[in-house]
Amino acid sequence: MLKTIGVKNFEELIANIPEDLRFKGQYQIPDGLSEMEAQKLLEELAAENLPLIPFAGAGAYDHYIPAIVDEIASRPEFYTSYTPYQPEVSQGNLQVMYEFQSLICELTQMDVTNASMYEAGSALAEAILLALSHTRKQTVLLPATLNLRYKKVIETYLRHMDVQIVEIPQKHFTLDLEFLRQNIDDNTACIVVQNPNYFGFLEDVEAINQLRAAHKALLIYAYDPISLGILKTPGEYEADIAVAEGQALGNPLNYGGPFVGLFSARETLLRKMPGRIAGETKDVDGKRGYVLTLQTREQHIRREKATSNICTNSGLLTVRAAIYLSALGKKGMQQVASLCLNKAHYLAEGLTKLAGISLAVEAPFFKEFTIKLPVNADTVIQQFAQKGVLAGVSLQHLGLKDHLLVAVTEKRTRQELDHYIEIMKSILD
Repeated sequence: MLKTIGVKNFEELIANIPEDLRFKGQYQIPDGLSEMEAQKLLEELAAENLPLIPFAGAGAYDHYIPAIVDEIASRPEFYTSYTPYQPEVSQGNLQVMYEFQSLICELTQMDVTNASMYEAGSALAEAILLALSHTRKQTVLLPATLNLRYKKVIETYLRHMDVQIVEIPQKHFTLDLEFLRQNIDDNTACIVVQNPNYFGFLEDVEAINQLRAAHKALLIYAYDPISLGILKTPGEYEADIAVAEGQALGNPLNYGGPFVGLFSARETLLRKMPGRIAGETKDVDGKRGYVLTLQTREQHIRREKATSNICTNSGLLTVRAAIYLSALGKKGMQQVASLCLNKAHYLAEGLTKLAGISLAVEAPFFKEFTIKLPVNADTVIQQFAQKGVLAGVSLQHLGLKDHLLVAVTEKRTRQELDHYIEIMKSILD
């Protein structure tokens, strides 16, 4: 190799590096391992992990993933493929994109869906950019009940733009409708609503919708896809844009990612939507085929004219979401949503019977809720961890050190729920 590149030896190769900058010691690198030895070492390292029964949520949830999702998504056609620069060559991938879009449209009752975004935060930020472009207004209303991670992404997107962000404070753990009434005006481009909100409680979307309609502001609706098995859809709420985190649809928890952003909109906003859109057409022989359509919206056509500079998506995760939705169907989604709802309410009722514990507010919730404790939430989480349970998410970062955000999915058993209540009782006694 040295001869091929015209170098006599290794020293000549690094001759440009001064002597005093060269490492003279011995590298502490162990000898190589056989496959069997490497596997045993990895098993020993993995055994040091502390497995906990998760009751934490705040945007990432431990839902059951049917075996068929891994079986199909792990096929090499999906697992290693990437949309090529001549995408029509990959008809299989494009068809999956198209089916995914169709499934999300059916789930949300929205007109059009793109082939996905990176995650919910970027999807929400792109939705706001679309609203600003479409309305040509400068004010964005963000509720304090919005997921904080989404808010960080939005602030990053808008930091250097001539945009006014007005935060709607929370009142009793839902957005303050009176503040909204006083601050929404004809210069408001959009209002963002997360439902269920960051604290798990349901917002009064009907009242919010009436206020925004009077000022012709767009409604950007952030939803939990599992909740649509039982709650009203963004389409029924007359949302202009609907976004969500699609992790719950067949994608595992994995150190916080990768996730997948869902983005849907009214047909009137189609040409300003970000990301890719797969469409169905016919070839010269009249056979059905799939294409990436309306590509003049995208960055690779003309950057300064593009509606978005996102030029990729979470393709593999959309495959998993499409498989998950297809496998469960309408009745399956309703069943999962009902299990989440019933189990969350069972746990909440059991906890609020304990002395000193109450719901943060008596309001409707889906699978996640906030409780007020008589002690510090961080202390409770630590003591739960010693019993093999991840109790939830502390809200100390919001100045609510005695509040705990608890999430319950269909995976949690009656035994686990009762065990949670018993641990809490033992901590408070």
